[in-house]
Amino acid sequence: MTTPQRQGRTQHVLAVQATEWLTPHVVRVVAGGESLAGFADNGHTDAYVKLLFVDPALGLEPPYDLAELRATLPVEQRPVVRTYTVRWVDQTAQRLAIDFVTHGDTGVAAVWAAGAKPGDRLVLSGPGGGYSPDPSVAWHVFAGDLSAVPAIAASLEALEARPGDAAGVAYIEVADPADVLELKCPEQVAVRWLVNPDPDDAAFLARTLDAGDWPVATDAVQVFAHGERESVKAMRAVLRDRGVPRESISISGYWARGRTEDVFQAEKREPIGRID
Repeated sequence: MTTPQRQGRTQHVLAVQATEWLTPHVVRVVAGGESLAGFADNGHTDAYVKLLFVDPALGLEPPYDLAELRATLPVEQRPVVRTYTVRWVDQTAQRLAIDFVTHGDTGVAAVWAAGAKPGDRLVLSGPGGGYSPDPSVAWHVFAGDLSAVPAIAASLEALEARPGDAAGVAYIEVADPADVLELKCPEQVAVRWLVNPDPDDAAFLARTLDAGDWPVATDAVQVFAHGERESVKAMRAVLRDRGVPRESISISGYWARGRTEDVFQAEKREPIGRID
């Protein structure tokens, strides 16, 4: 069952049920358990959770008192928290799926996911989130890299399931053509996979976004733009120049080139980490 931690958000203790490599760099982990009975559907298609990793050598059982562990453990043994988008949740079956972008043997969460086996424990808290496509909006624009695909895919599926004439375009940047996925979407929404040959070209997606399809009235647009931080900054400049109202934009950096997750999160409070 779901157990509240001593401080902070409720923690859900799940067990891995299956894993599936969707592409050479994306692995899906499906986990479940009775704990998901307390997992609230917040209605957001960018719903995310905080994954909690604690050194198994400590022999601790969840829920974890994160504040106490951070205060008492040496740096190398302190809990690690990583943020990931939920790809889907099945409340009836008490299962959820998270898609992890892997980068070889670096990182914490992706390395765990690449080697996850049925029965492995996964502890998470959440969900959070703040975006859902409005079916009454005339034109939808989605833009991001592989890290944004789970939210983009969930948003497209939500539009397809709702009545209306949803139209628009999704621009998805990848470095490897083998990472292209087939996504369900409304008939009038075009999904365009874009292979960026230069991993250091942070303006690649912004140039495509600027040159892409736009309606005459930009106040009839809803935009979801997420992914690598510098790429997102470049896209924000395009949206500003095009006059898209700020309230019509969901925008955020999910990661940053050359930064660990911990450094990236710390920099969010600094000028370098601010998108808008």
